[in-house]
Amino acid sequence: MTRPSHHTDRAPVVVGTPGSFARSVLDERHPALIERVRRATPYPPARQRALDALLDEITKGFIEPLDDGEPGAERWRDEPYYGQRWADVPFLWAESFFYRRLLAALRHFTPGPWLGIDPFAPFKNAELAGAEVDDELSALDRLPGLTPQERDRTLLLSSLWGNRADLGFQLSTGEAGLADRVRGLVVDDSHTLWEVLAAGRPGRVCLVADNAGPELLPDLVLADHLLTTGRATSVVLHLKPYPYYVSDATTADTLVCLDRLTGASGHAAAAGERLRQAVGDGRLILRTHAFSCAPRPYDLMPADLREDFASATLTVMKGDLNYRRLVGDRHWPATTPFAEATAYFPGPVAALRTLKSDVVTGLASSTLEELDAGAAAWRTSGTHALVQVRT
Repeated sequence: MTRPSHHTDRAPVVVGTPGSFARSVLDERHPALIERVRRATPYPPARQRALDALLDEITKGFIEPLDDGEPGAERWRDEPYYGQRWADVPFLWAESFFYRRLLAALRHFTPGPWLGIDPFAPFKNAELAGAEVDDELSALDRLPGLTPQERDRTLLLSSLWGNRADLGFQLSTGEAGLADRVRGLVVDDSHTLWEVLAAGRPGRVCLVADNAGPELLPDLVLADHLLTTGRATSVVLHLKPYPYYVSDATTADTLVCLDRLTGASGHAAAAGERLRQAVGDGRLILRTHAFSCAPRPYDLMPADLREDFASATLTVMKGDLNYRRLVGDRHWPATTPFAEATAYFPGPVAALRTLKSDVVTGLASSTLEELDAGAAAWRTSGTHALVQVRT
């Protein structure tokens, strides 16, 4: 039995009414993803029919549990939402269960020819193979020309904005490009982040990854930077134990990204080689946990994961999904202090997140007023971001 969340005084975001962001994910994004997966890989007729059935269910039917014979089905057996309409349940749970059902339809966990096949790998690999990634990696050669503070700032922002390829490693855009990135920040606690890392003896940093592909590359370079500058004696990179949310990073994705770095030249190749060595000597630890794919907020994390985060000098949560799980995917007033929403967390925690869903905390009243007076979709468009730290 899962213990109650300390966030239960706030109503959860539900899939909701037509026209809401959450509903658009169910009505538009998930059906489109099913078709994209179908086109990317030549699945046999039985798998095609399973995709058809899932598409029919999410668009016209009611939530059905995993089949009893599905590996791992027992973990989902006691969920309270079966038999309800997809539109009527919490958004975080519905998204998570959709991806679990998609993997079941494709026999990802079932012994046989499709065991372990990542349905999202074609998308991840195509993004990594682009010429834009070559340009971004070669731009890293400009890092030695920056001051130490500028390198800190640039690599942190690169990790933050890594989901936007034109802002990933484009150091060649100079101060103008950096200013554009800073203008998109609705909260910037980056100075506090570096202060936390400098406050005591260097220790372990947990970096909870988000997406693979071009987004994971700057995360890895940031990990290398923490190790080479002595901010961390080790970095624990938390990854998904299996494919999740289209492009979430797995161990296999991390190894592909390390190959992409070492196959480049200059600073990127050197960072890749250092990271490979760091894996080999235990300074870069690749870790997975079943809870990383659970439809739960982090305040319900199991004891072993809590102990891992408690032992860290700092835990860095990357991306939108991790943010929703960190503060709770609930209707917080946007001015709710980030420290209040994360008071349960067992150690210092930072969020690096571009805004792609409605939930946000920690905004100044003046910032909220300015944003609400501007573009209506600032919470979900990915054009704004935040660096938040709770010490």
